[in-house]
Amino acid sequence: MNSSSGPKHKYTAPQLLRLLKTQKSDFWIAKGRERTLTLFRLASRKIPAYRDFLKRHKINSARIKSWSDFQQVPITTKKNYLRQYPLEKLCWDGSLKNKSLVFTATSGSTGKSFYFPRDENIDWQSGVYHEMFLGNDPSNKKKTTLVIVGFGMGVWIGGLITYQAFRRLGLAQYPVTIITPGVNKEEIFNALRYLAPKFDQVILCGYPPFIKDIIDEGRERRLNWKSFHLKIVFAAETFLEDFRDFIVKRAEIRNSYIDTINVYGSADLGTMATETPLTILLRQIATKNKVIFKSIFEEIRLLPTLAQFNPLFVNFEAVNKEILCTGNNALPLIRYAIGDHGDVIDFNEMDSIFKANNVRIRSEARQHGLAQTVAELPFVYIFERSDFSTKLYGAIIYPEHVRGALLDPTLTESLTGKFTLITKYDQKHNEYLEINLELKPRRRVNDTLKKRALDIIIHQLIDKNAEYKNNYLSMGEHVKPRLVFWPSEHPLFFKPGIKQKWVKRENGF
Repeated sequence: MNSSSGPKHKYTAPQLLRLLKTQKSDFWIAKGRERTLTLFRLASRKIPAYRDFLKRHKINSARIKSWSDFQQVPITTKKNYLRQYPLEKLCWDGSLKNKSLVFTATSGSTGKSFYFPRDENIDWQSGVYHEMFLGNDPSNKKKTTLVIVGFGMGVWIGGLITYQAFRRLGLAQYPVTIITPGVNKEEIFNALRYLAPKFDQVILCGYPPFIKDIIDEGRERRLNWKSFHLKIVFAAETFLEDFRDFIVKRAEIRNSYIDTINVYGSADLGTMATETPLTILLRQIATKNKVIFKSIFEEIRLLPTLAQFNPLFVNFEAVNKEILCTGNNALPLIRYAIGDHGDVIDFNEMDSIFKANNVRIRSEARQHGLAQTVAELPFVYIFERSDFSTKLYGAIIYPEHVRGALLDPTLTESLTGKFTLITKYDQKHNEYLEINLELKPRRRVNDTLKKRALDIIIHQLIDKNAEYKNNYLSMGEHVKPRLVFWPSEHPLFFKPGIKQKWVKRENGF
């Protein structure tokens, strides 16, 4: 990678993976800040748009010398930065020419899509994260592995970057074979039926609700999930630990800590952070200990994704609980507000929080057989995007609360678990919450299912949402959701091939 592509990585993948086992928290903090400042200085000189952006905000880059100084650098967003300049001016040397790039589009969930150019640096970083995942079980170097990429394979980043990451491992030291059916369920089942038995294990990659579809339908098709020795790579959204437990049990996965992972990534900067065995363990402990939960996450109503990140790749900050990213790409981003909210916690701080509650992180890891997987990388936690919720009589309704209800065993046989929330108004302008639910293939709705689903959803909302509970106790029928049941894969709300839209505005997505 030449200088026109930003700062070079000083470490190879094997060196980085060794550092994870040896370096302490302070090392990662210092190196992350050092690399962030280097990237800022280069971008301020070699990115025409960023140079102009700083000028408009009266920032002299030469005066930004320390991490404290860097906190004065203005935040960039799609609105105030990316959409204000021609695409080429946002890139190194103000050009897209003479470079080997891959374009990826955002999903457009909050507006018009944006096209991000990606260089090989981003794919390499993703490969390192995926090697961390496989490295949690040393026997993976000897096991033949079939990777089934079930992310979208179009202009979205999930499918292609996952393919590239595992392809790099396959060309290196892992006996990895890949097939890329995307979100084509029949091709996935064909691969499971005819190819998977030829391998020691299978890694199934996909969006959480899509993975659940595959697991559920696989049972109906009499697939023996246990025989596949399954591992799962999730991405794109948070989920409850109850959901993980549900998938692990149904797919007969051997070890939820080393055989499942949720990736925090974006079209903007690729793979930015991932769950690790440690984050899964700490998240599980926190869900059972309200004092620890509140000490870490503060926002008691929601369960965020908890991940660790390598600050040499993408470094995170949090300003007033808004997540900011700084990372190199063909289009580098500096203090970029990606649209998520949460916080950043270094390893020592996390360790102190648990110690204050009589829990020793490393001791817990040893007890669960995870001691060799612990790295002192910093943590980032991410709540669902603040705009991915709706309101009902002032109460903020989050998709997470409905997801939990739909994991009830009496519902999972009839419903896929996918839904769309819409706040609507009747002819008298009374507000109500409509919940659109997807039936499984060949399932029909009846009065028993309607009543059971409504009762469970209301109970979950009352239990998890204090604002809703208060409204329900005072208004009763007025805040009961109205359920609408749709056939499997109905194009209005459950069109296959795209990420599920959990929330829809009445006047559009």
